[in-house]
Amino acid sequence: MRTDTESGAVGRLRSGMARGVLSFPLTSFHADGSLDLDGFRTHLETQLATGPGAVFPACGTGEFFSLDEDEYRQVVTAAVEVTAGRVPVVAGTGYGWAQAARFARVAEDAGADALLVLPHYLVAAPQDGLVAQLERLAARTRLPLIAYQRGQVAFTPGALRRVARIPGVVGLKDGHSDLDRLQRLTLAAPEGFLFFNGAATAEIQARAYAAVGVPAYSSAVHAFAPEIAGAFFAAHRRGDDAVMDRLLREFYVPFVELRDRGTGYAVSLVKAAARLRGRPVGPVRAPLTEPSPADLADLEALLAAGLALASGLTPVGAAL
Repeated sequence: MRTDTESGAVGRLRSGMARGVLSFPLTSFHADGSLDLDGFRTHLETQLATGPGAVFPACGTGEFFSLDEDEYRQVVTAAVEVTAGRVPVVAGTGYGWAQAARFARVAEDAGADALLVLPHYLVAAPQDGLVAQLERLAARTRLPLIAYQRGQVAFTPGALRRVARIPGVVGLKDGHSDLDRLQRLTLAAPEGFLFFNGAATAEIQARAYAAVGVPAYSSAVHAFAPEIAGAFFAAHRRGDDAVMDRLLREFYVPFVELRDRGTGYAVSLVKAAARLRGRPVGPVRAPLTEPSPADLADLEALLAAGLALASGLTPVGAAL
């Protein structure tokens, strides 16, 4: 049986996932690499203005891997303050379970609603170990947990059944895009267990995920062009294949092709696009690097074309 805290978080997340894309805000840094908390607050306000279903600060797009514990505390606290209860705040946590528990306590004290458990570092692990990792973390926090399978983390249906029985574990974010496996997982999970599409540039596979019962998704594009992300979400929600196809053909597929030119572009290209929009997000931190000048020029042209396309489609959210 879920606690009141879990039930409340699950209900708010489910409602949000049906209402809008899941926003993964960028963490702002100054030119010298130090944390820019004012920039982060401003960036998050622009995200909230377009009506996301939830915000996930200090996760992969937010460069969780580069934050120390105090910076993490500042980012999650600011996210809770800026959202002011408007949408759920799901903070990232990760590494080994002992380190993840330290970050979880910080997020709990900051007032986060739930945690996204990022894949552990480096080593491959058997299914028993993946389950144990979540068991140990869940025993050390009151916050509901969403497991993230990506990289070296991939659950079997049997392991997911065990995961879903862990008190406090309420959902799964999938980044593998193995739809055969995902369908088996959704069928193995208990009723009410949350799933969402966490593939890189999730819109590319949104219809395929929805076909196996996972219509909710996160959107990296929302971090820099909520107009484009909102236009796609609205078309997806109403089943408008013609609009989705046009957005995919003219913006999303070229964006993925551009993203695939450089290692780490899943974050650094998104951050560069946000800067092109005048967002105060600053540079990426090492070991990530900035996109090349040629790729930045192509990004700028693609972004302009995508915004022009979105402006001619059904408007959603606030204009920025």
